[in-house]
Amino acid sequence: MERTPEAIWHACLEIIRDNVNRQSFKTWFEPIKPVSLTEEDDQIKLTVELPSRFYYEWLEEHYYSLLRKTITKVLGPKGRLFYKIVIEKEDPQSGFEGISVNMPAHPPETTPPPPPPRTRPVSPTAPPITPESPVEVAEQEPPVPTNPFAIPGIIRKIQVDSQLDPKYTFERFIEGDCNRLARSAALAIAQQPGATSFNPFLVYGGVGLGKTHLIQAIGNYARQHHTAETIRYVSSEQFTNEFVQAIQHNRINEFSLFYRHIDLLIVDDIQFFGGKEKTQEEFFHIFNALHQTGKQIVLSADRPPKDIPGIEERLLSRFQWGLMADVQPPDLETRIAILRRKAEDEGIELGDDVIEFIAHHVKSNFRELEGALLRLVAHAAYQRRDIDLALAREALRDLIKESRVTLTIDQIQQLVCEYFDIEPDLIRSKTRKREIVQARQVAMYFCKQFTQHSLKSIGLHFGGRDHSTVIHACQSVENLMETDPKFREIIEELRHKISLYSR
Repeated sequence: MERTPEAIWHACLEIIRDNVNRQSFKTWFEPIKPVSLTEEDDQIKLTVELPSRFYYEWLEEHYYSLLRKTITKVLGPKGRLFYKIVIEKEDPQSGFEGISVNMPAHPPETTPPPPPPRTRPVSPTAPPITPESPVEVAEQEPPVPTNPFAIPGIIRKIQVDSQLDPKYTFERFIEGDCNRLARSAALAIAQQPGATSFNPFLVYGGVGLGKTHLIQAIGNYARQHHTAETIRYVSSEQFTNEFVQAIQHNRINEFSLFYRHIDLLIVDDIQFFGGKEKTQEEFFHIFNALHQTGKQIVLSADRPPKDIPGIEERLLSRFQWGLMADVQPPDLETRIAILRRKAEDEGIELGDDVIEFIAHHVKSNFRELEGALLRLVAHAAYQRRDIDLALAREALRDLIKESRVTLTIDQIQQLVCEYFDIEPDLIRSKTRKREIVQARQVAMYFCKQFTQHSLKSIGLHFGGRDHSTVIHACQSVENLMETDPKFREIIEELRHKISLYSR
């Protein structure tokens, strides 16, 4: 074999190629360039150049054993691998200038390891390391490290800013039928990132339905319980902006390797990737690298991925590898629970009638529910009034007008029957049982008050009865209200419940 650095490194690559998958070989080994081959101090030193410090971190953590065995096989027991790492220096006048950091000689195996160096956060858009101050160096000459791939003064472990909002937790997430599947899957993922079949995990749904809360809860749980070491939450817009900056400053390798280093990657609102071909291509390769190494990927979108315009088919197919779960607008019980939790968190005293009033009229999403509550509190503070149903109707008049509900006869029948605990079919039947007759008359009474239907139309909805039966029912209810206080309370309670739907 020719004794040139190119020939030696080519022989090493042939061995490495047989021991790693194609994607890993292309990503981590093809960019390495042989620099020199020297013999001194009983050692044969092959020096190779790496594009950035991220390559060094990754090779040391994942391929140290393979590289050591490969060098020994090609160069013999005296063979040693040295790195030259290019560190970029930003110069406003001249652009980026390459600075080399060389490896020390391979130390004896008995040399004790140095104390762990201090670290600082590193992000893909952080300023590049310069040789003067950002690299932490001991005042005295540091001991020679035992690991032949360790570089004195270079950060050993990258600290990544997770960008998580600590308020988004599973404890604060209100579960209901509208989001139960998504929440259960999210918790399972948080407990074992990358170890479930839910990889990737994609949650989708309309605006304000708790997607961001849920996916950040995964990250916060993993961070608190140490189920993932390196966590990164990023919006698709931020990811795209970082990628564009990396292109502008010729730092694509550093950008790519930063994200491939993440154990739990959470990307919000991926619908904004639509139409951005270069961003999708880069994300595609990062996705593959993370998935192949068992790292967890969590995504969110405002619609099913297949409905997002401009998303490439190869990305769509990968989204389907794991689990896609949707979140729906909250049902009544969930809306009530959300309002109670929010009021409790903010120290606001709300009566059940006020909570039910808001929950009945603001139905679209969590965000509008919280907005309605804050609006009500602001009105109460400004007018120095206690929060009651009258103030709620006044403060939320505009919202209620927009979401005004026109009650149907069927809905009124349902509400009355639920109150009296009977089946709706019974009040439409011919039965003359006293309790059924009374419920039927009450339902007719409220249909006359809360709908625009004629007496004839109302009678037809109650088993084909005529308008005179409806008139008699209304008179019977009014008469009984005057003589029976308990019955009057029943009517007022029902009137309140029905009014929550109609105003």
